[in-house]
Amino acid sequence: MDPLGAWLNSLTGLDPILMLGVVTAGSGAVGWLLGPFVGEGVFRIVHRSGGVAGMMAEKEKDFYARIRRCRVDPSLASYSNPLPDYYGEKIGSVKDFRTWMRDQRAYNRKRMSV
Repeated sequence: MDPLGAWLNSLTGLDPILMLGVVTAGSGAVGWLLGPFVGEGVFRIVHRSGGVAGMMAEKEKDFYARIRRCRVDPSLASYSNPLPDYYGEKIGSVKDFRTWMRDQRAYNRKRMSV
């Protein structure tokens, strides 16, 4: 038995192959959870002076302001006429944004005609 396998066997009492699989899956899960935080921090450090992060933040601010300005009034929602994607969560591209805008306008037209 190799030294790593003997160490894992003495530590847990399980088969070394099974334990290595569990350790690999656990490392992947931790990386999946911590990756966005670490990646965002590295991005901000690398692009601090270039202005890219600032431009992205400004564009996001403008986008969310447009979402707030263009969405429908939720006070007139009903079970027969539910709100279309109020927060714009399904917007992932320009095409999705245009579809979202059309849905908002259609809801307002339908609401005004009733």
